[in-house]
Amino acid sequence: MRAFSRGPVSLQGKAPDMSEVRNRLREIVGASTNWRDHQQALADRLSLSNQLAGSQDELPVRRMKDSYIEVHLPLGTDPTLREKYLNYHKGVRFGRILEDLDSLAVLICYSHTHNKELQRSPLSIVTALVDKIDMRKQVIHPDCDIKFTGHVTWVGKTSIEAKMHMSQYHDGAYTPVLDATFVMVARDPENKRAAFVNPLKPEGPEEEELFQQGEINKTRRIELSTASLLKVAPTAEERKIVHSLFLNTLDTKTVSFRSRVLPPNSVWMEDAKVKGLEICHPQERNIFNRIFGGFLMRKAYELGWANACAYGGCRPNLIAVDDILFQKPVEIGSLLLLSSQVCYTEGNYIQVRVHTEVLDPLTRHHNTTNVFHFTFVTDKDVPNIVPQSYGESMLYLDGKRHFNQTLESQ
Repeated sequence: MRAFSRGPVSLQGKAPDMSEVRNRLREIVGASTNWRDHQQALADRLSLSNQLAGSQDELPVRRMKDSYIEVHLPLGTDPTLREKYLNYHKGVRFGRILEDLDSLAVLICYSHTHNKELQRSPLSIVTALVDKIDMRKQVIHPDCDIKFTGHVTWVGKTSIEAKMHMSQYHDGAYTPVLDATFVMVARDPENKRAAFVNPLKPEGPEEEELFQQGEINKTRRIELSTASLLKVAPTAEERKIVHSLFLNTLDTKTVSFRSRVLPPNSVWMEDAKVKGLEICHPQERNIFNRIFGGFLMRKAYELGWANACAYGGCRPNLIAVDDILFQKPVEIGSLLLLSSQVCYTEGNYIQVRVHTEVLDPLTRHHNTTNVFHFTFVTDKDVPNIVPQSYGESMLYLDGKRHFNQTLESQ
């Protein structure tokens, strides 16, 4: 992360905190803090459509420093705030950090697209993908101040990549905690169609490298989507792995394809699930009156962590989050079903996939909204996860792919 001398977001010479970040977002889009006024606020935003650019060429070029933001989380000096972030184990609730990262990523992108001639932004900027969150440190102290920094590092026609860095003040200095890469998309005021964003001009070799990495990330995402096990067959090596798992579970006494035996120190994948349900209340809405993406990430993480904890029999530590895909917005009042699955294990590592979907109680239709991937590590080796069906075998291979990607990036 490149350091800039100052960013566009400042309040009386000091870096804002997270509450100020969220207040600033409401001001940018004209969102009301009162739920009763949300219909009027949405109607008011419709009039902003004529302020959208007809092409990217109409918009002024931005630099990376134009979107640079520094935000403080004063856990060390604000006991009331600390209570919100404190967990039972006297650590920091990482789900709260995910909420903060999501809010910060949105504000970074609005800083990039800021037009001082307009009182409100006609853009609806929403999270499309959490590309990667790499943990640099497993322990986050609950009584030490935290600092977030971030800026835009790559821009397409209607999408923006924002990189963020989190550090914590401990023993007299700030030390790195995590690095995060979010991909955001710009939509029209009704959040129905794509909208153009300002182009980005890198300055100097360091910024050129960041921009090129954004291009590489985009190419990698396309390649991974093309090679998805939901679209194409496993590789030859992966097919061997699946067959080996199958052979290891056959009952040699019966010589039957249907008779399966669980190997020692193993758990059937079917027995490594934890599910949850959330009723989506207005309290958890974002500035566009949909359910806040950070809230969804927090709930998915906490469910995934609980599953990893129950599976390993000890407290797990998160080492990576990747490929959180936001497929559809979640409306207020929805019934949100969450299902976490341990899909791959290796030594003391646990790979967990969390799938979320909205249930329409009237039609009983299910629509997938998000898929989350979390990599945890424990203090001791965990049982091997074993698939039985072909579908579970694909989950196993997908989990193995995500785990290998995490190890390569460490």
